[in-house]
Amino acid sequence: MTQTIAPRVRTLVLLLLAAACALLAGAGPASAHAALTGSDPRQGAVVDKAPAQVSLTFSESVSMDDDSLRVLDPKGKRVDDGSPSGTGGTTYSVKLHAGLPDGTYTVTYQVVSADSHPVAGAYTFSVGAPSETSVSVSAQAAGGGFVGGLYGVGRYVSYAAFVVLVGGAAFVLACWPRGSGVRAVQRLVVSGWLALTAATLLLLLLRGSYTGSGKLADVFDLSLLGEVLQTKSGAALVSRLLLLAAAALFIAVLFGAYDKREDEERRDLTFGLAVGGSVVAAGLAATWAMSEHASVGLQAGLAMPVDVVHLIAVATWLGGLTALLVALYRGPAQTPVPTLAVRRFSRVAFGSVVALVATGTYQSWRQLGSWMAFTDTRYGQLLLVKIGLVAVLVGVAYFSRRWTAQLTETVPAVAGQRQKEHVAASGGRGNDKAKAAEKSRDTEKTRETGKTEGTGKTGVVEKTGVAGKTEAAEKTKAAGKASGTGKGSGGSQRAAQLARQRAAVDAARQKRQRDADPHRFGLRRSVLAEAGVAVVLLAVTTVLTQTEPGRTEEDAKAAGASSATSAAPATGAVTLDMPFDTGGQNGKGVVRVELDPARVGANDLHLYVERPDGTAFDIPEVKVALTQKAKDIGPLPVAPDHITTGHWSASGVQIPMAGDWEVAVTVRTSDIDQVTLTKNAQIG
Repeated sequence: MTQTIAPRVRTLVLLLLAAACALLAGAGPASAHAALTGSDPRQGAVVDKAPAQVSLTFSESVSMDDDSLRVLDPKGKRVDDGSPSGTGGTTYSVKLHAGLPDGTYTVTYQVVSADSHPVAGAYTFSVGAPSETSVSVSAQAAGGGFVGGLYGVGRYVSYAAFVVLVGGAAFVLACWPRGSGVRAVQRLVVSGWLALTAATLLLLLLRGSYTGSGKLADVFDLSLLGEVLQTKSGAALVSRLLLLAAAALFIAVLFGAYDKREDEERRDLTFGLAVGGSVVAAGLAATWAMSEHASVGLQAGLAMPVDVVHLIAVATWLGGLTALLVALYRGPAQTPVPTLAVRRFSRVAFGSVVALVATGTYQSWRQLGSWMAFTDTRYGQLLLVKIGLVAVLVGVAYFSRRWTAQLTETVPAVAGQRQKEHVAASGGRGNDKAKAAEKSRDTEKTRETGKTEGTGKTGVVEKTGVAGKTEAAEKTKAAGKASGTGKGSGGSQRAAQLARQRAAVDAARQKRQRDADPHRFGLRRSVLAEAGVAVVLLAVTTVLTQTEPGRTEEDAKAAGASSATSAAPATGAVTLDMPFDTGGQNGKGVVRVELDPARVGANDLHLYVERPDGTAFDIPEVKVALTQKAKDIGPLPVAPDHITTGHWSASGVQIPMAGDWEVAVTVRTSDIDQVTLTKNAQIG
């Protein structure tokens, strides 16, 4: 039975791990946890003169360096002084060079939010009028690329290792103290410690490049590592390493002195290990709570301890489940998991689920803020997936509890069977000894009779024969003793080999008899299913911690919408000044085009023609056309009406979509002298 189950188990586990890795790979780089909620100048704005500085407002405080906020001219040259300054906790600004010419400027930013995640973005504004070209900014998001992928893997491994380490140790202490001597359980917990330590070191090395350039070469930059150690995330990772040193001592005691104590002494040591282990586990959980989502935003002082309880509840449930699975499948047949231990874990898991639901409900309310965020934000959608997986996990756990209630203890039956076999074997050996003794007595009687009869019949001849036989027997015994001395070591090795074979046969028989219990077999299958769902659940949770909270995303959308609504009337019009020279008489001047309100839909167009000295004058003909080359729209002709000297106007000019539009004006100053002028305008 077990030979057919093991390959299925390995295949199922590999498939679940592959699904988890695929989910992590599809998560992409971390979304912005601090959203840009405002800027001055605003995105797409056209201002009359160059501003003295550029200001950005985020939804939460962020950390910056000299290259975090940059302003580039149309040729890609920096025009900022490179020293961002904070003006209000969430608002940061950088000063610009004086006397900037007209054109389109690009603002780029790459910062680290208070919950440790990198945030990057860019937008443009124009001075005087949009230029025909603007600088191209790399589309790679912060936290992406190969380094970002490695960082994501490190985060997943650290969460999974924490669950295995804390949950496995809790299972031994609270449910199965004798499990501290089971080699498979020991390997599981120690593997969790090793994986968490390695993942923490990896995250510490990758942190600087992850939040900065994203280059693999920067991973080994010691100066960058020194900067990371001065941040909140770096301090959290270093604290985790120190706590893991204490966890190593805890593991050494748990699987060393604790395992070797008798039951009475073990009870006294259990309390101390439980207190010490709880402190270390809470400290490890706090390294996440104090550096990620819970540390910023609404009710941070309450959210951090709630997050610690949430993480420990997850670890106790899923980590204990993993330890139980390992014990059921890999534990020795001589020390199977007793029914009492399974029932204890069932109660512990139920308490963990209650704590998980309570803390998870609070966290959901805090991160979402509204019911609509469940469907309108990526965070809410992932949270719905997580809730569904938890519901499935609880459903499978219900069947595990049913199997636990019906579980029968098979070990006493095995021991009883072995005792019966031992008694039967002893009885058989006693009968054989009795028969051998009786046969020996019959032989002795026959010899005595033969001796008596021989003496009477043959006299000296018989005595001589007897003496010869006696001498031959002595020689045979001596040879036998010498031969036995030479074969003594081989005999002991053979006996040891036979003993090992008998022990292996006994263990296999015990395992078959143990697994023959249908309730125990059903428990193993349901626990395996729980563990498979838990792998995917951990993957979704890891992606969730890298996703922008729904409340932040909705606030950013609301701020952007209100900013666009309030800024549009204030802009009034986009003004484009285009000097012209047709080459003929009165062929020089300036055409000024105004689009009001420069938004999608109906707009008013005003066109003014002036001489170089600023006086208005009329020309024979003027035509306007609008084109958006990026979408291959246009040219859309506009025929303005002449209103007064040097003034033409058209109302209800329809602009179908937002973007960068080319405004072409054809000016004819005589029957043969004309020129076409073009400039770009940003339509919001």
